[in-house]
Amino acid sequence: MDVKEFDYYLPEELIAQDPIEDRSSSRLMVLDKETGETTHRIFSEILEELKPGDCLVINDTKVIPARLFGVKEDTGAKIEVLLLKREENDVWEVLVKPGKKCRPGTRISFGEGKLTATILEVVADGNRKLQFTYEGIFEEILDELGQMPLPPYITHELKDKNRYQTVYAKHEGSAAAPTAGLHFTQQLLDQIRAKGVQIASVTLHVGLGTFRPVKVENVLDHHMHSEFYRVEPEEAKKINDTKAAGGRVIAVGTTSCRTLESATGEDGILRAGSGWTEIFIYPGYRFKMIDALITNFHLPMSTLVMLVSALAGKEHILGAYEEAVKEKYRFFSFGDAMFIR
Repeated sequence: MDVKEFDYYLPEELIAQDPIEDRSSSRLMVLDKETGETTHRIFSEILEELKPGDCLVINDTKVIPARLFGVKEDTGAKIEVLLLKREENDVWEVLVKPGKKCRPGTRISFGEGKLTATILEVVADGNRKLQFTYEGIFEEILDELGQMPLPPYITHELKDKNRYQTVYAKHEGSAAAPTAGLHFTQQLLDQIRAKGVQIASVTLHVGLGTFRPVKVENVLDHHMHSEFYRVEPEEAKKINDTKAAGGRVIAVGTTSCRTLESATGEDGILRAGSGWTEIFIYPGYRFKMIDALITNFHLPMSTLVMLVSALAGKEHILGAYEEAVKEKYRFFSFGDAMFIR
């Protein structure tokens, strides 16, 4: 399976650089996965697409302001650090720029010494492990000094940090937002519940691997990044009960989808618990739990285009993307949405 099969033409001006003022007024393309037929709506009209007895599954992860700018203590050289994965005793796996200046033993100062770090070792992909030292509460210092780790294709500065969080963000740990959820307002969620639709939460901390391009020609040679997920028992029960009653399980975003498919057994039962997933979903995959998906428009030749192609068929997806370009939909993290039903 050649990665070029998942390519499509996207004019640069259609990459959304800023979030729109009203989250739920973004556009929504509805795609029938069986026929490939599309209709055009406003996102708030998702309410008309949902039925009593459905279950919407959201990812309640919270993005941390994971981008830090500091200086080497010995030379004053500027260093950028991106927090990827938290370990014990204030040790983090990070991405550093420029990497050549950050050998083991290097000390970095942030916020004029409010936070300092020592590089411990170089690990896979050229990432580093470093240990932070500070006085006070790490999360408060990070909130003061850190910036939101926006994707590389967004060049505008984000004026309000909260616009790169869902309104239901709860558990800190993501290096990127679960962007399909950015379209929901609290009012819309209340209307969805009032219609008789269950809302269940799972947690998957989104890693930066989300933005890594597929560098192999054969899709099957690609190795997925690992991400931590958790499914609580009461949430698993809501989802399993929906399935048993004949309702649809609708994942909000590819992260919720990957969590559900990782934690569901071959018997179609979702297991509560936590762990790390490297699940890679591409055409030919048999979905065990989800029936439908709310998602954004994804990068050409990305693992996320492969995932939606597994659900709706490559031809249907590429046809819908071609139509989205023609209709001037906004693409990627701050862009418009698609409901694959």
